[in-house]
Amino acid sequence: MISWFDGHDPERARQSMRGKGSLVALLTVVAIGLLAWVAMAVSRNSSGLPATGIKTPYQAVVLNNGQVYFGKLDKLGTPYPILTDVYYVQGQVNQDTKQVTNTLVKRGKELHGPEIMVLNASQILFIESISPDSTIGKLIDEAKKK
Repeated sequence: MISWFDGHDPERARQSMRGKGSLVALLTVVAIGLLAWVAMAVSRNSSGLPATGIKTPYQAVVLNNGQVYFGKLDKLGTPYPILTDVYYVQGQVNQDTKQVTNTLVKRGKELHGPEIMVLNASQILFIESISPDSTIGKLIDEAKKK
């Protein structure tokens, strides 16, 4: 009489199950990676900014050295975000009255005529949105009309 146990190798069955377990683990890791990639892609809005809540066209970027630039920020979340349509505030002191006058300057008028700023993300202290109704928002709007 032959039973179903005859010819059955328990060690071979365990090895077969280990191979299938490895395949399942690999497929699980790949699936999790794909889901993470899709979640990251979906969390970005059309401007390339991660889902930060910043929805205004212009942002203020404050650097570690105290410099502040205003512009359209792209590729935030990468090691080198890009700022375009860049402005900064330049202070001038009236020598007679000692009064300081601040002027919004469009970057690009310098001798080297820069068109974009590639920032080192590690040097960004913080980023804020610029409301179109704010003083800076209105000054940028006026400058664009010129």
